Amino acid sequence: MNSRIILLGATGYTGDLVLNALIRRGVRPTVAGRDPTALAALAERFSGLDHLVVDAATPDGLKKHLQRGDVLITTVGPFERFGFPVAQAAADAGAHYIDSSGEVGFVRTLHDRHHQRARETGAVMLPAFGYDYVPGVLAAALALQKAGAAARSVDIGYFATGPIWRGTSQGTRTTMRDGLTLPSARLHRRVLVDERTASRVRRFTVRGRRKSAFLVSGTEVLFLPREFPSLDDVTVYNGWFPELSRFLSLYSALAHATTRLPAGSKVTGALTRPLLIGPPGGPDAALRARIPSHVVAVASTGTPGSTPLAEVHLEGPNPYSLTGELIAWAAHHIATHSDVTPGVVGPTAAFGLDTLQQGCAELGLVTV
Repeated sequence: MNSRIILLGATGYTGDLVLNALIRRGVRPTVAGRDPTALAALAERFSGLDHLVVDAATPDGLKKHLQRGDVLITTVGPFERFGFPVAQAAADAGAHYIDSSGEVGFVRTLHDRHHQRARETGAVMLPAFGYDYVPGVLAAALALQKAGAAARSVDIGYFATGPIWRGTSQGTRTTMRDGLTLPSARLHRRVLVDERTASRVRRFTVRGRRKSAFLVSGTEVLFLPREFPSLDDVTVYNGWFPELSRFLSLYSALAHATTRLPAGSKVTGALTRPLLIGPPGGPDAALRARIPSHVVAVASTGTPGSTPLAEVHLEGPNPYSLTGELIAWAAHHIATHSDVTPGVVGPTAAFGLDTLQQGCAELGLVTV
């Protein structure tokens, strides 16, 4: 190990998944958070891990503990609220940075604020390095590579099998609730545009069956065009609930319309409240094992009705388990290798396509 790994948010659900994945790799990170009692108990559970009491909302308190070359992981969200001070602390210290965000607006701002400084200090900043959105970036990159120079468009669909509704975390349900009233970013004719979430529904072939998915945001629209400059269109879809995709499209339209009413926030809250129903925390290991992930990317010329040029399918562990393993893999690789590209970068730009594909395969995320 050439660098110290610090895990902020280790006492939370995602943080616990990351911590256990790091421990399985033989890494003993420094765990950090604002609750001294919970941190001490966690550190003791793993035979005396180093721990820091810091508040994600105050970058100065965190920055004094960071050194250039450290690897800082944060799983503390919502990132639009808590992520910027943490990223600022890492950028100022020249520390590497990885987060579990699924918030595309946060990632866009992170790039604008810190990309140049991170390049100057040699720091790698990897936002959204989990199920959101590493599998989609990898599948799309493989499909575009296979399609060749004629590819101008790529559509990406995220699917999961098994009892997915029972297997969503409290954080995911909150993100879904909020996402139905927020726009989704899409690359269209080489321009980033915001469209109503779920305003588009597309069908993909998954395990031989046609399944529907609805439009969502994804960092693929930010990172893929930098790697494949000939791309005109990048669109991301979620197919976790394929039988409900068209219903959710109508539901989103209704929720979006109510935001314009005088009492719109109250009406919208009532409409979207059912999406929050469920237990706190997230699915346990037994339930996660019953819900593997499936991601598909379809590359084409972008001409309506044209035959796809290439299609790549990836299958792997449960989305939550995969997030923990991906972040642990990335942190360990950065801490032990010098071949990573600095800046606020996406997965393929950071590690290279071959290394990323090999690392994902080690975690069980493979082409099928």
